[in-house]
Amino acid sequence: MLAACGPAPAGSPGMAEHVGSYTWEESGKAFGGFSGLEVDADGTRFTAISDRGGIVQGRLLREGDSIAGVEAGPVRKLKGPENEALGRFWTDAEGLAQGADGRVFVSFEGKHRVWAYARPDSAATDLPQHPHFDRLQLNSSLEALAIGPDGALYTLPERSGRKLLPFPVYRFAGGEWTYAFDLPRRGEFLPTGADFGPDGRLYLLERDFTGLFGFRSRVRSFDVTNDGIRDERTVLETRVGTHDNLEGLSVWRDAGGAIRLTMISDDNFRPFQVTEFVEYRLPP
Repeated sequence: MLAACGPAPAGSPGMAEHVGSYTWEESGKAFGGFSGLEVDADGTRFTAISDRGGIVQGRLLREGDSIAGVEAGPVRKLKGPENEALGRFWTDAEGLAQGADGRVFVSFEGKHRVWAYARPDSAATDLPQHPHFDRLQLNSSLEALAIGPDGALYTLPERSGRKLLPFPVYRFAGGEWTYAFDLPRRGEFLPTGADFGPDGRLYLLERDFTGLFGFRSRVRSFDVTNDGIRDERTVLETRVGTHDNLEGLSVWRDAGGAIRLTMISDDNFRPFQVTEFVEYRLPP
């Protein structure tokens, strides 16, 4: 994070309010680079993945509304379908989703694919490919992953190919991927994470890297219907440098009935960036 200023104030009714931020520090070469996040229904247990093929699980310690500490196990390496260690170009895990049955789904860029894990330490199951996946840009492919209220899996790439093109969203159900719908591209922001909230809406975390001054973050939400999307809302947009490189998003409902957006930053394993949990709340 190269600039420092407060969160952007809520500009209109329905905009998210900043609850708190917590910088998470651990030793070890495997710690950092977190690009995907899942938090359980009460905001306590979490799973995170890193873009070096790591996965970690732990607990968020809270004082009142805010995160005040983290207890976590070691960062373990994800494995391939033959229970093998992942090679250099196979480790770039970006999107994370967890099913009601406990299965973990991970999307990767580099080698564009989605794998399923019965447990974080188990061998991967390779999901079928959509024909479009092979055409996606290098280092800009399956960035976000989410499970819908119907149990279907949704993913989208970081880049659409051109600034005026919408982002394609793919849906996995019944053993195959289909082209589900498009999400409109607004300005310079690019997707980094997604989740369906307890309200059934799709929440999309986006980032704009401005260079020397750092990052801006935005969250939009959509009502997903059988005919596509409707009711697009921008619920969060921060000023440059408010937070580090937010990439993982998990959406849940707190004890007060408010939708909570919990996010984690990817420090890119660089000493001048930080790993932080950031939380915002939407008024009930």
